[in-house]
Amino acid sequence: MTVADLLIDFGIASVLILIGQLMRSKLKIFQKFFIPASVLAGFLGLIFGPNVLGWLPFTENIGTYAGFLIILVFTVVGVNGFEISKGSGKEQTKRILGYQIFKVLTWGLQIMIPIFFTMWILKPLFPTLNDGFAMLLHSGFYGGHGTAAAVGQTFFDLGWTEARDIAMTFATIGILTGVFGGILFINIAAKKGQTAYLKDFKNIDPEMKTGLIPQKLRKSFGQETISPISLDTLTFHLGLILAVAGGAYMLNSWIGENLLKGIPDFTVAFLVALIVFLLIRKTPMYTYVDKNINNRIAGTSTDYLVFFGIAAIKLDVVLAYAGPIILSVLLGIFLVAIIIWPFGRAYNTDNWFERSIFVFGNYTGVFAIGFVLFRIVDPENKSGTIEDTAMTPATNIAEIAIWSTFPALLISGQWMIAGIASVLIVLAMVILTKFTGTWVFNVPDSERNILKNKIN
Repeated sequence: MTVADLLIDFGIASVLILIGQLMRSKLKIFQKFFIPASVLAGFLGLIFGPNVLGWLPFTENIGTYAGFLIILVFTVVGVNGFEISKGSGKEQTKRILGYQIFKVLTWGLQIMIPIFFTMWILKPLFPTLNDGFAMLLHSGFYGGHGTAAAVGQTFFDLGWTEARDIAMTFATIGILTGVFGGILFINIAAKKGQTAYLKDFKNIDPEMKTGLIPQKLRKSFGQETISPISLDTLTFHLGLILAVAGGAYMLNSWIGENLLKGIPDFTVAFLVALIVFLLIRKTPMYTYVDKNINNRIAGTSTDYLVFFGIAAIKLDVVLAYAGPIILSVLLGIFLVAIIIWPFGRAYNTDNWFERSIFVFGNYTGVFAIGFVLFRIVDPENKSGTIEDTAMTPATNIAEIAIWSTFPALLISGQWMIAGIASVLIVLAMVILTKFTGTWVFNVPDSERNILKNKIN
């Protein structure tokens, strides 16, 4: 790869992303379903790129960028660190606990069921199917293009080269499931009177539809913490992220050559970044770190990651795995649908639909989709869902641990270990539900403050 290759590929990608945003801002069909500009651009890249029409002069490196971009995303997660909130009232604690159990349980089901579905149903139907296929639905539907890139790259390094294209396919279908399914579920819930704050689906802020924020509503996305006389603030933050990401990549290369091969680069990047956070969070240096700017770096990386993830999909690979992909997608749609009915209703009393639709969008691949769906039904965050969602640093670590270890277990034939581990996660949540009394499925809507919220 040369610098010219990088410039050509990212230059073409940038043009298509801008066209994608133009399409989103002008065409009603894309506004209606809140299709992200990076997804539209990705499909343009796929259609006109080397894997279909071949009209765009992408270099042969187009399929490699996603694996590196995800390192930046996980580095930001580690550098931004986490905060442990102080104690709260009994009712609030129970509400938050029920919400967290709900999230972990549905996450565990998305891991567990595809593993046994693959081994007990897909493998007999498609005997040559790689055992690692059991992890790809979860990595795409739950993790989105970022995790699909990471898990796909892990399988690629372990010798299964087709995994990246399959994982990206699941991630793309996951996003489409999130936007189309989310809008459908919101309409159903609104007609049933199960939305607490949504009065009219048509009264949605224009900027949410077009993606263009009017001048009077624009906000700064970060603070200038470094004087430009010395160093630009963006250079400082980008330098910090790239320094940690680059150092972690070199460290993992050394580990692979001298100690242990197969550790994913994104895992090492996250761990190194987390160590950096723990070392500097109490020092004066960290007061100059603006997490919002870091998040914008991660967001930019994710947009390009989504583009390259879709544009680089090899359709011949997808067609070769069409049977197991179709059956797994049907399973994936079922698994995200039960997030709302029955589990969302079962673990959340007040604002149960608002909290559930956020998790639904998040668990179909992109946090942003969950946030958009949530903004439609609760634009002022009266349900407190965003704050409750932020209180899960331990879950992030568990997710990364599973994405890092399960591919090696599956591809080496030790799928039962991965399956049992996922069963234990689900059983732990069931037991915790029993002891905490957070199962509230039978509470009628009349006692869930839905009508009171609508009046207020």
